Amino acid sequence: MNVKVNRLSVLSMAIAAALVSQAASANEANTMPNTTLQTITVTANTSVRDKVQEDSVYIDDYTPAAQADHLSDFLDVIPGVTVGGTSTINQRVRVRGLDDTNLKVTIDGARQEGALFYHMGDVTIDPDLLKQAEVSVGNNSVTLGNDALGGAVAFETVDAADLLKPGQKVGAKLKAGYASNNDELLTAVTIYGAPTDNIDLLAYYSKRDANSGEDGSGRELFEDSEGENILLKAGAYIGNDHHVGASFSRTDKEGVFPFRPDFPSLTDDPIPQKVSRDTYSLDHSYNPASQLIDIDTNLYQTETQILRDSDNVGRYEFDATVKTTGGKIQNTSLIDSSVIEGIKGTHKLITGVEHYKKESDLSRDFEKRGGDEATNTSVYVEDQWNIGKLTLTPGVRYDRYKSPEFISGGQTYDNVVGALAASYEIAPSTQVFASYTQLFNGPDLGQAVFNSNGAGIYVNDDLKPEEGSNAEVGIATTLRGLTVADDALQLSAKYFITDIENYQQFVRTGDRAGRYGLNCTTGERGASGNLQDCQGMINSDEDYEIKGVELAADYSTANFGMGLSYSRARSEGDQTGDSIPSVSGGSADSGDRYMVNLNYKPSDIVGLGWRSTYVASITDNQGDTKPNYDVHDVYMNYAPRQLDNVTATLGVYNLFDETYASHSSRLNTTADASTDFEAGRNIKASLSYQF
Repeated sequence: MNVKVNRLSVLSMAIAAALVSQAASANEANTMPNTTLQTITVTANTSVRDKVQEDSVYIDDYTPAAQADHLSDFLDVIPGVTVGGTSTINQRVRVRGLDDTNLKVTIDGARQEGALFYHMGDVTIDPDLLKQAEVSVGNNSVTLGNDALGGAVAFETVDAADLLKPGQKVGAKLKAGYASNNDELLTAVTIYGAPTDNIDLLAYYSKRDANSGEDGSGRELFEDSEGENILLKAGAYIGNDHHVGASFSRTDKEGVFPFRPDFPSLTDDPIPQKVSRDTYSLDHSYNPASQLIDIDTNLYQTETQILRDSDNVGRYEFDATVKTTGGKIQNTSLIDSSVIEGIKGTHKLITGVEHYKKESDLSRDFEKRGGDEATNTSVYVEDQWNIGKLTLTPGVRYDRYKSPEFISGGQTYDNVVGALAASYEIAPSTQVFASYTQLFNGPDLGQAVFNSNGAGIYVNDDLKPEEGSNAEVGIATTLRGLTVADDALQLSAKYFITDIENYQQFVRTGDRAGRYGLNCTTGERGASGNLQDCQGMINSDEDYEIKGVELAADYSTANFGMGLSYSRARSEGDQTGDSIPSVSGGSADSGDRYMVNLNYKPSDIVGLGWRSTYVASITDNQGDTKPNYDVHDVYMNYAPRQLDNVTATLGVYNLFDETYASHSSRLNTTADASTDFEAGRNIKASLSYQF
């Protein structure tokens, strides 16, 4: 389990880089404080292989201890990952420029599929629910599957076992937080217990209310919202071999927002809106005393909804939902000479079966306007074969994907992809690695807000699935004893190339560039002066290539940590040289990102930290420039000895009140009103008590 505990605070989070397993062994060798405060662990998991590109740097070594109310507060610290959107109803996760519609996003194993409305994000979760967020930066394994061109993000919510102290039967945690920029107030209570040795239970409830904030120039970022979050979990061990669990989580955000939430400063009247997500999950694990059997089963259903009551303002009233129902069974076998006589090396054999169905629906004025659905069934096998210093990882996956009826006529695509990875230990604690993975992505559901049961839609019977490949090479090393006996310097570097063929684009009707519509019969694109009446999905006229590098250096001692990272990703079409287009307008590319993280713990009651981010300007092929910006955050944790289990945290985020917009957000270089500016200086204070 990728969970650690720490002595800083319930609000602290770990960040990660692509590191080798020796770093993990060293961390485990260090004395870890015996506390049970909830920790968010962010793992840069760029491969499923155990010994290359997969590790974490935990709280005591390296963290900005952000008091997270938005996914950008902690996911942005991973090289290659950015989160756009200022409002929590507009969280847009990007990996190497590809947005979450091209990522496999899960919450407690439940896929979060589909898209609702292009002016809002599709990932609905409050960070306060989370224990861990595992990010696969790039697709480097057949286990990720369909809808994962850019990689995957797996969110995991907190369990009772993460909070219970040794021997404790029942406990509780109270938490309150305040943010000055938008007068946000968070109150939360968690009750957890283990009534018997084999059963654990958890119930969580929180409210997060916020008003309008302002950017660094004093522009109002319109919002007046009330949020509620619920998490219920139960787990039980049955005998020595079985564990079953069940969970329900809900994130609900209701209030008054701009009718285009990614235009937070637009002067048009805001309207009432509600965004919610309900996720149900059942899991079972079977792990007998056999190296050949370690089976994990997960069944789930998740539904995300946008409900808008425009008060008869225009035509902005709708009820859009996306529901995903599915399950996965995966077995991991460890095979060596003790299992099969004469076998060379060790094999970690992963086999799995996955099936899911995603459905979208739209209603306007209390009448259903349209719906669509798609299903996917897949089987896969991957073998991590270790022979001394060399590890080879071949894999193969088969997908049978039935596409949406009103996108590509319900076509069924049968597809086989393969992958091969290798790593070699060239020196103690130093490995070089390389991987190549084929990619497949069947035609996705359209934006739910455009559902119409085919009315005004060009159904593209010739639509091809997105295909391509992701290739990476790199090196990772750990150096120890450089200045003091217990220090460690972890270094990693990666170079990657991702090729995407048949990139899918949704063409809308209108009378401006990119929105000239499609011919309803032939699918031919319209043009200025030759407008067409239908909209629909087409394959791009050109293929795209994404190239980039990701570098990380982390130095730590017993009470000091410093992290440096750099990331760059550039996409280019093979005909025009244009970057991959973004659903939020403009290019999907971001400028080069540099990040510095410092933390220092002078005593066991005080922790200090600083995080600095600089993003360079970038100019696309059309001459549009996203400006550079630099942002700085500072924080302090205090756990007084006189008040056991009480932790106070104070932080100042965007310390110098920078006016900027994330390059992953909507950014209009000529109109501030249609730019999604980030909040200005924000002072956050919080207090938690666990007993």
